[in-house]
Amino acid sequence: MNFTKMHGLGNDFIVVGGEKELPADASQLAVRLCSRFFGIGADGLVYILPSEIADYKMRIINSDGSESEQCGNAVRCVAKYIYEHGLVDPDRREITVETIGAGAQQVQLTVDNGKVTAVRVDMGAPILKGTEVPTALDLDVVLNHPIEVDGRQFAFTAVSMGNPHCVIYVEDAVGFDLAAWGPKLEVHPMFPRRVNVEFVTVKSPVAMDMRVWERGAGPTLACGTGACATLVASVLNGKSERSATVSLKGGDLFIEWDEASNHVFMTGPAEQVFEGTVTL
Repeated sequence: MNFTKMHGLGNDFIVVGGEKELPADASQLAVRLCSRFFGIGADGLVYILPSEIADYKMRIINSDGSESEQCGNAVRCVAKYIYEHGLVDPDRREITVETIGAGAQQVQLTVDNGKVTAVRVDMGAPILKGTEVPTALDLDVVLNHPIEVDGRQFAFTAVSMGNPHCVIYVEDAVGFDLAAWGPKLEVHPMFPRRVNVEFVTVKSPVAMDMRVWERGAGPTLACGTGACATLVASVLNGKSERSATVSLKGGDLFIEWDEASNHVFMTGPAEQVFEGTVTL
């Protein structure tokens, strides 16, 4: 199998093009190939497939073998792959990528000398209703709601960007112990399909730090949908403006929540690391 190793702010993926459909053994392949010690190493295995409603479809299998509905960093990598591998006309600066969680997403490319240097993705409208995120709460908006884990109280805001997020504000997101609390919150009964957990410190109305424990992947250097969910939660909690820079361990993303359309836009880089062939 030919593959391309890519990353968005250190959130890394094994990207595979040319398949007609998702292989039946994709889950087992992801576990094997994403292993940092016995495989190629990645947070997820991404397939670029034909689509009936967009230029291409993206399917992403997490490193634990589960499938993610959506992934902002992967969308940017896929867009870069599509353009730089000649899968669309070189004059194109807008393409569409289908995901199972958010449908067809509009993607704008910044190109310099044939290379994609930045990608702006229309991530769609956030989902806020508790049962649709989903959470166990039948509320129109789950805002700053208490949750207890091993005797510790947190307060979370729930947002779906095609996949579920639990945003928690802490004094020091950069130094927060992800490994102690992330995995416990991921599988908390409050979240029937598990959840991505963002720990956030707001530094100003236009800047915040975020660290993430991703459902199915654990601690990652960046999470695009998580950054989008964080901005939405911060606006709802009166902590930020509708546009802000979200600083992750792997770098910065610029997130905008457009009031007129209710859509969230994410702008950030994507990088190709290497290409290779693996025997299956």
